[in-house]
Amino acid sequence: MDFDQVRTVIEIAKHKSFSRAAEHLYRTQPAISKQVRSLEQELGQRLFLRTGKQVELTPAGRILLEHCEQLAELRRQAQEALQRMAVAPRGRLAIGANEATSLYVLPPVFARFHASYPDIRLRIHRNFTRKLVERVLANSLDFAVVSLPVEEKGLMVLPLFRDELVWIVPPRHPLAGQRSLTVEQVAEHPLIFPRTGRTRALFESIFAARSLEPRISLELASVEAIKKFVAVGMGISLISRSFAAAEAAAGIVRLVPLQGVKLTRELGLIYHRDKSICPVMNAFLTVVNELRPTLIGEQN
Repeated sequence: MDFDQVRTVIEIAKHKSFSRAAEHLYRTQPAISKQVRSLEQELGQRLFLRTGKQVELTPAGRILLEHCEQLAELRRQAQEALQRMAVAPRGRLAIGANEATSLYVLPPVFARFHASYPDIRLRIHRNFTRKLVERVLANSLDFAVVSLPVEEKGLMVLPLFRDELVWIVPPRHPLAGQRSLTVEQVAEHPLIFPRTGRTRALFESIFAARSLEPRISLELASVEAIKKFVAVGMGISLISRSFAAAEAAAGIVRLVPLQGVKLTRELGLIYHRDKSICPVMNAFLTVVNELRPTLIGEQN
């Protein structure tokens, strides 16, 4: 039994007439009669009886009608729910990012998104760029925010955030008063390196390009840990300016630009190229596109 037959049963019962049911369904009476015969053969029971000029339901027909009406109501409710979702999406959204991005880049995005779409629940998964790319390609994440560039052909990439990388220096360090610092100056002092990631690779490359051996005093896994250990004098590090802006304003650390070169860290929103964009995902993309000019431009 298909839904077209459900509608036919309801209309015949409502009008007690095959011909009037056919009119309301924009079908011919022979087509309606054929449809009923097919349904009765499928169910193995007579559904309608002709009594004079009217058509009456058999006991089996009355039972079937009750279920047909329930199916029609469920269909109506489903259509209304989908229409409401198109206007006010609801559901879940899985987004991946590393710790620093979750703490310093995404809060204003999530705040705007929650204010605009309170019925969508966010699930945040923290990991490194390589793992996040794998999970987006495997469709276990809807979106991820990762360090750029990303070369995977199966991904859509939307540039989201750009920030200058600067030296983060203890407030009483001999170099803290400089207007800018060369790599050579920094190489003479203990350094705190990120344990992994794009910033670590960049850190190593700028020393290798000058044939300098960095004096690594600590390797740490998080931006928060790096800021705290720099503040107590354990070494100098490299950080996105906005990630330590609050500590710099409070005098806990000093932020000093690199001399002669401007390094930037770029982040992008990625999602699977072949993934169907549902209303929930489209809602998030709408908010991201509203905020992108600020996120990309505010640090320039």
